[in-house]
This record gives sequence, structure tokens and C-alpha cells, in this order.
Amino acid sequence: MPAKVVDASVIAAWCFREPRAAEALAILKDSELHAPLLLAYELTSIARRKSVAYPEKTKALADGLELALAIPIHWSEVEHPAVLRLALDTNLTAYDACYLYLARRLGLTLATFDERLARASRTS
Repeated sequence: MPAKVVDASVIAAWCFREPRAAEALAILKDSELHAPLLLAYELTSIARRKSVAYPEKTKALADGLELALAIPIHWSEVEHPAVLRLALDTNLTAYDACYLYLARRLGLTLATFDERLARASRTS
């Protein structure tokens, strides 16, 4: 089973039934997933933002969030000073740098739909 670090863009696409949900499922399927603790907060923030924009979908979004948080993921803490250095070196947000930091620390591929983050991960 291949191991990879997964970011919020992939998990959100799947659990919130976004246009790239099928692609996200293919990425997640049969993989050992790793993520920084930040992922849970990002998914909650995405669910909130979507609930404000589409109040009639709040229940479905909450259900999707619960489903996402039930995925077997190896949760990891990151070293924040190292994340800061990486964010500055790569011109990524601190949030995105958390995923890149973890992928580099674990020596794993980073699964993301964020093209800027994907480019940074390819230049490691």
C-alpha cells in the first residue's frame, strides 16, 4: 500500500463532493495517508465557508466533514520554526508549507490539487 501525505484540497474534493471527487477518491484509495494536524482545521474551515455560501447544504457538509475525519490518517505534528523557514524559502503559505514539510520529513509523495504546492513539492 503506497504511503503519501495528503492535503485539504484532495480530501475536501472527495468529502464535499466537489468536481474532482472521483480523482480524489482514486488518489485516496488503497493508500496509507499521512497529514499534519492542520488538515482537520482546514477541512472544518472549508465546511464552514461552504455552509455560509450554501446554508441549505450545511447538513450534507457536516456529514462530509465527519466522513473525512473518520478516514484512517496518520496524524503528525510539525516543527513550526522549520515550517516557517520552508514557507519563506518556497514562498508558500505557512499552511501549505506544513504539508510540504511533512512530505519531506517522511520522504513521501504529496497528494494535492494545489498547483503551486505541487510545483514546490516537485522541486524538493
